[in-house]
Amino acid sequence: MSASLPITPDVLTVPRKETVTRPNLIGLTRERLRDALIEAGTSEKQVKMRAGQVWQWLYQKGVRDFDEMTNLAKPYRALLAENFEITRPDVVTRQISSDGTRKYLLRIAGGHEVEAVYIPEEDRGTLCISSQVGCTLTCSFCHTGTQKLVRNLTPAEIVGQILVARDDLDEWALAPGDKRLVSNIVLMGMGEPLYNTDNVRDAMKIAMDNEGISLSRRRITLSTSGVVPEIARAGDEIGCMLAISFHATTDEVRDKLVPINKRWNIEALIKACHDYPRLSNSERITFEYVMLKGVNDSDADARRLVKLIAGIPAKINLIPFNPWPGAPYERSDWDRIEAFSDIVNKAGYASPVRTPRGEDIMAACGQLKSATERARKSRAQIEAEL
Repeated sequence: MSASLPITPDVLTVPRKETVTRPNLIGLTRERLRDALIEAGTSEKQVKMRAGQVWQWLYQKGVRDFDEMTNLAKPYRALLAENFEITRPDVVTRQISSDGTRKYLLRIAGGHEVEAVYIPEEDRGTLCISSQVGCTLTCSFCHTGTQKLVRNLTPAEIVGQILVARDDLDEWALAPGDKRLVSNIVLMGMGEPLYNTDNVRDAMKIAMDNEGISLSRRRITLSTSGVVPEIARAGDEIGCMLAISFHATTDEVRDKLVPINKRWNIEALIKACHDYPRLSNSERITFEYVMLKGVNDSDADARRLVKLIAGIPAKINLIPFNPWPGAPYERSDWDRIEAFSDIVNKAGYASPVRTPRGEDIMAACGQLKSATERARKSRAQIEAEL
């Protein structure tokens, strides 16, 4: 564990940092980093080399201080320190579940807060990250949907969640060939990633860069509730794996569970999945399906589901509903979940039942909600602030 972030049995609290006043190098694409270095006084002749060196220090070594960039001359380090910051989100609290799941409450610019969750497993370590403060979709089964949307996260705030987790897990010291602790990223935290496509794309390009964090695009999964016009674009510009937050087999039920369905219905969403770039048997779409007692868990629902996705290389993740205070639903009984899964399996689709993780710290799927509450803003208002 990192010496600067010792573990307590349940919750760790870190003091708030001072406000950043200089541009943050974290979150800049390679092109923007190059431009920023030139503007700060780096010569055109040297900028490619300097940008590469800085990039590796930020994303391979995880440094937080320009003085640690020891292959740069002291005057150049001073120039960087005068013009830039290296800033991550502040860790407000870190909670550790009895099953090893870690939930981070992170403070970002403006005093807003978001959550990220690290889930350790035998064969991988998955980090669930957020793309917005709050959410505008108001999915009725999701706790995050009860938190009003504040704004989109910047690329720095998105990729910063990865850096925070690697800091906490002391992963920067890994030798070549060592098992990675953060091996997978899922954009399944707070917010709808495809209402923030540009910033998500830039952050994931940093995560996938071979000279930095170096995660394979096939180890990054973006989950959308169905922003149909952005799905193909995500495939073209990010190229990661796609998950669909599906949850119902009729428009009548999906309109209630996932209200975005009123704008882009099941038919439109399924067509977008058929057309997703890179779709193949080796790169299947995941359909996420939360199991709600008496709402969407019947045998008829299971049969409709496999009929709807026919012809799409896919798997179905069955997610037992994770309760939260005031939730209007109950988790389906286990025998009902198993019967549903059997029908899907017999139709030729893998249908693993997701084991709830981190329930004791409200870190399970659908339970994330930060303490920050702000007035609801439209997408136009959010975009005007960026």
